Amino acid sequence: MSIIPSFFTGSRSNIFDPFSSEIWDPFQGLSSVINNLPESSRETTAIANTRIDWKETPEAHVFKADLPGLKKEEVKVEVEEGRVLQISGERSRENEEKNDKWHRVERSSGKFLRRFRLPENAKMDQVKAAMENGVLTVTVPKAEVKKPAVKAIDISG
Repeated sequence: MSIIPSFFTGSRSNIFDPFSSEIWDPFQGLSSVINNLPESSRETTAIANTRIDWKETPEAHVFKADLPGLKKEEVKVEVEEGRVLQISGERSRENEEKNDKWHRVERSSGKFLRRFRLPENAKMDQVKAAMENGVLTVTVPKAEVKKPAVKAIDISG
C-alpha cells in the first residue's frame, strides 16, 4: 500500500484506503435481490421494515410506529386475549406504467404485522390510538400499583 493518498494519484489502491474518494455501498444491489424474490417473501420485508418504539412512562406504555403514506383507515390496532397488542395494515404498491423505468425501489409494500405482549399492569380496556403525520401513537394506561398497607403494632411491656 502506498503512503501517498489515492486522491493525489486518482486511483484507489486499496478498499481499506481511508483517503479513497470512492464510497462503498454495502447494500448496493440488495434492492434488485429483493425484487427478484417471490411476492410472499417481499411482503416479509414490509413486516420487518415497520419500525415501532415502545416506551414506558409512570402512567402508560406508549407505542409509536412510523407509517408514512398510510391513512388511519389502512391501519388496525387490536387487543387480543392474553394482553397482546397487535398493529397491522397494508401498504399498497404503486401502479406501474409500461413506459416507466424504475432506477431504485426501496419503499416496501405489502402487509405488515407487529405483536407485543404487555405486562400485567396494562389496562387493556382503555387503549387509545391516534395517527398524525404518518406516526401512529398507541397509549396503554397502566394500573396503579397498590403499596402494601403498613400497620403499626403496639409493643407491650
